Amino acid sequence: MATAERVTAHEISDNVIYQRHLVAYNEATRHLRGRVLEVGCGDGYGIPLLAPFADEYYAIDKFAPDPQRFSPAIDNLRMMQMSVPPIGFADDMFDYIVSFQVIEHIEDDKALVREMARVLRPGGKLILTTPNRAMSLTRNPWHVREYSPDELTALLQTHFSSVTMNGVYGNDKVMAYYEQNKQSVARFTRYDIFNLQYKLPRVLLQIPYDLLNRVNRRLLLKGNQQLVSDVAHTDYHISPADATCFDLLAIATK
Repeated sequence: MATAERVTAHEISDNVIYQRHLVAYNEATRHLRGRVLEVGCGDGYGIPLLAPFADEYYAIDKFAPDPQRFSPAIDNLRMMQMSVPPIGFADDMFDYIVSFQVIEHIEDDKALVREMARVLRPGGKLILTTPNRAMSLTRNPWHVREYSPDELTALLQTHFSSVTMNGVYGNDKVMAYYEQNKQSVARFTRYDIFNLQYKLPRVLLQIPYDLLNRVNRRLLLKGNQQLVSDVAHTDYHISPADATCFDLLAIATK
């Protein structure tokens, strides 16, 4: 079973979130060029979308990536196993960095931001997404922390000269799923009368969360088959971030 640490393209019950994550990859195609680094590539589902826009595309992840999964092979792709921070590349090496749904998993987020700025050339850009805390329905124990738009902006401004903070929003179809999910999650969390999800260490909650999260998503799929399967990345849009966006989408310039 896939954990809630990362979304998979192969689990239909994840489709609504998977399509939401694709929004950032599609937005990045409007910007990328030159030498690009993806920090936290996961199973690599975004690489075929982004690599064609780069001269060289480096993809790193804490788990060993498998370049053989791509057919045909992507000639400008270099995949490496690397835990961050630090980022094991030279100063000023990259024109762009993309890092989607990663920073919330990192213990030392300040060090990660510092390292991403270090390996970017002057004028280079970081494109980063992370969940908007205000729209989270429960604690995700795989996340060290989540951010508000102002918090993420302040963090990035420590090492970047300008930060544009946008958000990923859903249309009525997406919001209908969100409301269904909200009600379903409430049926589970009503039993947490002592609010243990926010009191226990994250590591103790990860397996129970994975199990309940998967059960919840599959129940939503069973009861809303067409709604879940029909959501596409085009059902989301990007606008300036506020408390109602699902994800924060930052573009920061060194």
